[in-house]
Amino acid sequence: MRRILLTCFGLAAVTDLVSLAAGWGAGHTVAKPLLMPLLAAYCAVRGAPRLLLAALLLGWGGDVLLLSDAEPAFLAGMTSFAAGHVCYLALFKAYGSPRARAGLLVPAYATALVATVVLLWPDLPADLRVPVAGYSVLLTAMACASAVRFGLVAGLGGALFLLSDTLIASGVAGWPQLPRPDLWIMLTYIAAQFLLASGTLRALEARPEPTTTYGEMRSTTP
Repeated sequence: MRRILLTCFGLAAVTDLVSLAAGWGAGHTVAKPLLMPLLAAYCAVRGAPRLLLAALLLGWGGDVLLLSDAEPAFLAGMTSFAAGHVCYLALFKAYGSPRARAGLLVPAYATALVATVVLLWPDLPADLRVPVAGYSVLLTAMACASAVRFGLVAGLGGALFLLSDTLIASGVAGWPQLPRPDLWIMLTYIAAQFLLASGTLRALEARPEPTTTYGEMRSTTP
């Protein structure tokens, strides 16, 4: 079942990216909403905690909402993703532990956050400036925490998520874009969610089994 679900996720990802590269909107519309449910199902089969599943499914909500170009849908999608970042932060706090690199990563991510918001602010629509800034704080905190508490694989996923959403924000601000900007946004986003999920599962599976204490042994002894 794990292999089947992972294969289906991979096929949906390839279909989505090829559709974007070819300019086939219908393929993207069909494939994009399948991505996060398939990844969540794969993680569930591997015994993922509910917080990870919630983060992925909230990402699915954002994916569906962002299929529309309307501003209310954009704000609702951003809210769904923000809730997903809160789930990731709770997940990292509950199951992760601080690592030595925290002293370097926290200032680096904080600097990146301030620089990005300052640069984007003048070019964003006035009614989106505060929501985008608030969302950026949550996103940056999630990206930093993924590396600080869960290691390289999850940390790379967090960094790619930050890159993907920065590409979206730069488009909203009207900055020059790469050819096929949606392709690069989805490529970095799909990789981000997969690396966050797989990095989380690896970190959890590598944790030592809890040791039964003497008090627990006595409480279970007839």
